[in-house]
Amino acid sequence: MKIAFIHHDKKISTGAHYINDLIKIKLRERGVKVRNFYPKAPLIDSPHHLRGLKNILFFYSLLENKEEILKCDLIQGTTYTPLTFLTFDIPVISHFGSTTYGFLKSVPLTNSLEKGTRQILYKLKKLNVVTELNLKTQKPLRDIMEIENYVASKAEAVIATSLKVKEELKECGIAESKIELIHNAVEDYWFDNHKQPIIDKPNLVFLGRLGSDIFTFKLKGLDRLIDIYHHFPDLNKITVALTSNKGLEQYFFDKIQNSQFYKNVQKDKIPEIINPLCGSILLITSRYEGFSLSLIEGMTQGLIPISYPVGVASEVIVNGENGFIVNNQAEVYAAIENIVKNNNLRLEMSQNAYKTSLAFRADLMVDKFIALYKKVLQNYKHKKENINKE
Repeated sequence: MKIAFIHHDKKISTGAHYINDLIKIKLRERGVKVRNFYPKAPLIDSPHHLRGLKNILFFYSLLENKEEILKCDLIQGTTYTPLTFLTFDIPVISHFGSTTYGFLKSVPLTNSLEKGTRQILYKLKKLNVVTELNLKTQKPLRDIMEIENYVASKAEAVIATSLKVKEELKECGIAESKIELIHNAVEDYWFDNHKQPIIDKPNLVFLGRLGSDIFTFKLKGLDRLIDIYHHFPDLNKITVALTSNKGLEQYFFDKIQNSQFYKNVQKDKIPEIINPLCGSILLITSRYEGFSLSLIEGMTQGLIPISYPVGVASEVIVNGENGFIVNNQAEVYAAIENIVKNNNLRLEMSQNAYKTSLAFRADLMVDKFIALYKKVLQNYKHKKENINKE
C-alpha cells in the first residue's frame, strides 16, 4: 500500500503537523509506503482579505507532482489540502483534526466576552501585545470553511478526530456514513518516564499553542488563562507555549506572579519540564479545540486536567475522577481549590488521568488508519467496477 500525504510545511509546528508526522512514522513501521507532498511557494502575494483564497490556490501548485502522486494507491490530506486531486482517478481521504466552521462558531467578538476576561484583552491591547481586538475581516476563514466543506463532501472518506468534530461535519451537511471517528494519539516518548511521586504543592500548568494574533488568543482562551493565573497569585505557574508574540512573553514575565514561561520548546523536550510536576493542574482554557493533544499529553505526565468542554475532553474526562469539565471561570476556581486542599483526591485523580491517557497510544491509532485505508480501497474498487458495468 502506498499513500500520498498532502499537508502544509511550517517552521513552527502545530498539532496537525505533529499528528501527520506520527501517522507517517507508524505507518512506515507497519510496512506502508508513505510519500510526503507539500507546496513550496505561494502562487500570489495577496492582501489580507484574499488570504483564504491564497491558501487554497497554494495547493494547486502540487499539480507539478501529479505523476508521482497518482502512482500512489490513495491520497490523505488535512481538511482541504487534497482539493486539487478530487477529480482524478484516485481515492481521497480528508483528515479533520478541527473545522474552520468550529473556529468561527466558537470565537466571539471581544465585546461579547465575559467582563472579567474582556478587560484582560483590553489591557493587552493597551500594552501593544495585540494590535486589534477583533479580526478586521473573517472572509479568509469563511472562504476556507466553504472549501473544507466542499472537499469533505467529495472525498471518499472523512476522518474526524473527536465526536465534536464529527458533529460539526454533520452540521455542515457531510453524510455521517462517510465520517470515520479516529482519535488522535501522542508520541511514544510521552509514556517513557511516568513513575513520579506527586509534587508537594501543585502548580498551574498550561501546555500548547497560544498563537500570536487576537483571534487565536481568544480561540485558545488566553484571557481565561491570565485571569486564572491572577486569581491564584501564590501558586506556581508553568506555561509551555507556542507563540511568536514577543510582547506576550514579556507580559507573563512582568505581570504574572510566580510564573515561568517556556516559548517554542522542542516537543520531545516538553516531558522533561512537566514530568516533575505530576499531580499538578493542567488548564485547558480554549473556546475551541478539535481534539486537544495538550490534554492527553498532560495526562500522560499525571497532570489533572481542568478543561472547558472542547475537543475530546467530554469523551475522556469523568468529573471528579480523572479531571474536571468546567463551563465558566467560577467553576475553574472551585475545581482548583478542591484539588489543592485534598491531597488524597489529587493523588487518585493524577493516577486516573495517567491511566486514561494509555488509550491514546499511537499503535492503537494507526491500526484504525490501516483498516480505513483497506475499506476505502475496497469500496473504491467496487464503485469503479459498477460504473464500468453500466
